[in-house]
Amino acid sequence: MSIRKNQLEANKLQKRLRRNVGQAIADYNMIEEGDRIMVCMSGGKDSYAMLDILLNLQASAPIKFDLVAVNMDQKQPGFPEHVLPQYLDTLGIEYHILEKDTYSIVTSKIPEGKTYCSLCSRLRRGTLYGFAEQIGCTKVALGHHRDDIVETLFLNMFHQAKLKAMPPKLLSDDKKNIIIRPLAYCRESDLIALAELKQFPIIPCNLCGSQEGLQRNVVKQMLVDWERQFPGRIDQIFGAVQNISPSQLADTDLFDFETLKIEREDIDMSAIKAINL
Repeated sequence: MSIRKNQLEANKLQKRLRRNVGQAIADYNMIEEGDRIMVCMSGGKDSYAMLDILLNLQASAPIKFDLVAVNMDQKQPGFPEHVLPQYLDTLGIEYHILEKDTYSIVTSKIPEGKTYCSLCSRLRRGTLYGFAEQIGCTKVALGHHRDDIVETLFLNMFHQAKLKAMPPKLLSDDKKNIIIRPLAYCRESDLIALAELKQFPIIPCNLCGSQEGLQRNVVKQMLVDWERQFPGRIDQIFGAVQNISPSQLADTDLFDFETLKIEREDIDMSAIKAINL
């Protein structure tokens, strides 16, 4: 009975994730006929889950698209270079391992005690986006999920004084790449459960993920506490990101406050005087 119950829960989990990814793809027109999609693989649970779900959707999708897995070996000490190639070989899909020593650049330029994330991600993105163009990919898929998006919203508010998060679909600044986030509707807890179910060979991050006191971890704990006290709050916050009213904020570039004018029908002053009499 216990085994059957576990199997039912596993089936529900996988269906829920497929439904969430499929809905995000449909809502933002992430994948189109003939797309060649670069799936960025970090070795973490999210990228494994993204590839797994996209492969399943690819098999039943009404349109044809190709998936190319790409990992960037940043030359971090102790990085197990064999893990991802061995896993990807079992899937029988096209994949590439890029080798670029961004580890040395980041650790040499960032002072001790400061976080590596910003510079590390910029270097990684620049290399991956350039490679996507090189191998003819039309979309670049990143493994950010719903919780990442909400955390980024608060990080930008608290530390950058900006009201922005991570969009599910984005045109890069140089307009040469379209970035998609198929996991945008997925909860991190579901991705953790999928990783355990599938026994993905997780590779821990020895760069950003090894640092103490990251502001993202502080925000993550804040949201965990909120969710525990008020279940559904993270869903509500994510919903707010999708339901923006520019006229109810204060950005003069986003809404024309300066030229606001009242609109009233002409008033018959003689009628008002008669009433007063």
